[in-house]
Amino acid sequence: MNSLTVRVARWSARHPWRAIVGWLVFVVLCLGAGSAVGINSAKTADYRVGEAGRAETLAAEAQLERRSAEQVLISSRSGGALDQGAARAAAEDLTDRMRRLPEVAGVANPLLSGDRQILMVEVTLKGEERDAKDKVDALLAQTAAVQKSHPGLLLEETGSPSVSKGVDQQRSDDLALSEAITLPLTLLTLLVVFGSVTMAGVPLLLALSSIAAAVGLSMVVSHVSPDAGVGTNVILMIGLAVGVDYTLFYLKREREERARSGGRLSSEALVELAAATSGRAVVVSGFAVVASTATLYLASDVIFSSLATGTIVVVLVAVASSLTALPALLVKLGRRAERRASRRAERGKPVRRVRGAGGGGRMWNALLRPAARHPLATLCVSIVALLALVLPLAGLKITEMSRDTHSREIPAMQVYDRLNEAFPEQRVTHQVVVRADASRSAEVTAALREVAGRAEADPLFTGASRIRTSADDRTSTLELKVPYLGNSEEAYDSLHRLRDDFLPATVGRIGGAEYGVSGDVARYADYPAHQNGKLPLVLGALLLVTFAMTVYAFRSVVLGLLGVALNLLSAAAALGLLVLVFQETWAEGLLGFESTGSIGSRVPLFLFVILFGLSMDYQVFVVSRIREAALAGVPTRQAVLDGIRSSASVVTSAAVVMTTVFAGFVFLHIIEMKQIGFVLAAAVLIDAFVVRVMVLPAAMLLLGESTWWPSRAVRRALARPEKSPSSRPAVDVR
Repeated sequence: MNSLTVRVARWSARHPWRAIVGWLVFVVLCLGAGSAVGINSAKTADYRVGEAGRAETLAAEAQLERRSAEQVLISSRSGGALDQGAARAAAEDLTDRMRRLPEVAGVANPLLSGDRQILMVEVTLKGEERDAKDKVDALLAQTAAVQKSHPGLLLEETGSPSVSKGVDQQRSDDLALSEAITLPLTLLTLLVVFGSVTMAGVPLLLALSSIAAAVGLSMVVSHVSPDAGVGTNVILMIGLAVGVDYTLFYLKREREERARSGGRLSSEALVELAAATSGRAVVVSGFAVVASTATLYLASDVIFSSLATGTIVVVLVAVASSLTALPALLVKLGRRAERRASRRAERGKPVRRVRGAGGGGRMWNALLRPAARHPLATLCVSIVALLALVLPLAGLKITEMSRDTHSREIPAMQVYDRLNEAFPEQRVTHQVVVRADASRSAEVTAALREVAGRAEADPLFTGASRIRTSADDRTSTLELKVPYLGNSEEAYDSLHRLRDDFLPATVGRIGGAEYGVSGDVARYADYPAHQNGKLPLVLGALLLVTFAMTVYAFRSVVLGLLGVALNLLSAAAALGLLVLVFQETWAEGLLGFESTGSIGSRVPLFLFVILFGLSMDYQVFVVSRIREAALAGVPTRQAVLDGIRSSASVVTSAAVVMTTVFAGFVFLHIIEMKQIGFVLAAAVLIDAFVVRVMVLPAAMLLLGESTWWPSRAVRRALARPEKSPSSRPAVDVR
């Protein structure tokens, strides 16, 4: 009762108003600090990986990098034949307006489509590729002005910047919708658990305040680890899930102890008891999530680093709120409940029973019965069922989700489709970058011309090529067009043709030359390859961290190995289910998506890391209750059944809350976010209702007292004379 967790809770319980006000001040300071320093967004250079990244670096150092561009399509508003005279007049007006903008680097000559129905004007922007979406409003305003001046024509704008801006807006709208669905469902779940609006509101309010503080802190931290634009998303998703869960674990234990004490203990004492048990479990769980998530930094990827930073910040803040503000709130609510009970007693009315303190009831007795009666059969059947879900992993196809996978509800994407149809030669551009000694500039140019000649004779390429050379003659680039969409097999074949055949046979013969191919398709190919190369390191570290945290929490090597095995099994089963749903087409109408026949490249690794961390919530909470009983001298078999039954309702509630939060992301339009939401929701359900209810108890019952090896504390407790049956609640699962 003198651990740091208890001491902090004790201070908060004795000074509740100070703790509550202090927490609110902390949240305001975090938001204020974040607003003051602003967010440091990742730059284009932060995203560079693989050969494409190296080629982009070479081009950028020579100031030959490809710049972001917008395409304005001019067509007949009526859908009939294009009045080319009017269209060229509009194009001239547009060109003049665009060239006057400080954001514009240049405007290309108008290009007429093959069917002569669309005139296209391409506008190149200045500056960072990642900043282009913030500059596109000025271009859109000029396009709208020209449209107003030429009402008989239809002017539509697309391009990477406007598409990115549309995606951001859609993501913002989707998140608002997700929150509108998730928050009421979460509140409803908590109302069912506690039967009180006040008690149900406590976890939700603490989670929301933790999210607010984490958003502010993440802005500060972004100046150390740049934000890739996904930090707020993951803070909302993980913050609501763990924030409610941690509060739920703590609050349920306090109510359980209150019901058990029968009014003999004060609210302060009850909070200390909860802090010594569930409070410790929350701290261990939180640090397990932090340690597991930190392995994402080993992926050397700015997006994973951003995901890791957001998760770590919000989990640490959620743990802090459960140790400080929560005990204070529980004391204030407990004192109010005590006053009500006292008044009812004075009036001779019966004191109302505390809800949410009981065990699992008939449902959990029924669910535990197979493991209690036939642990070996239950273990085998459960594992076989999970392995059946793992089988689809044999067909797993991982790809980088390209621009072509974005929702067509974004206006810029609809124009993008029309651009690809009218100007197929504009679909994909490869940029070959070569750096050599300035004395070999002519040799490099000749080699690039040979590459262009080979491409001209190859049906995978089309259109005119362009060679540029830097001012110091050390770097040259060649741009080649491909008439296929960026996510097509032909586009990837053209990349391989360049890298494996054309370049080694030409530029590769120049001594000392550095070269590579960049462009959208090169990025799509190199990112999964880079990630696959880092996967063994990240997974190895993840398994080691999970094992170490479990051994530390329970002083048991056996439980450490069991925890790693169960986490691997549940994660693999969830990923197999994801493949079954999203790589096929049968669930498209049900979940509102168009299958790409693949899984987003970031999804599997993110799933494994986050699930390993979140699974520790259930692992720590459930096994802590079991170990608590074992340390009290209860035989292992009864301790397993008692512990799981006593934690059943809170684990169920926590799983429902987490599933609700994650499932809310399935409604998003962005396919990768849909996949992440679905797979995390599925993983939580599998982990809570199969692994922790069927597999874990069956395995622990079969292992018996060897479960605790080499824990001396449990062995000493079990060696003591057995306590009377009345000293511990019994569980009837026959």
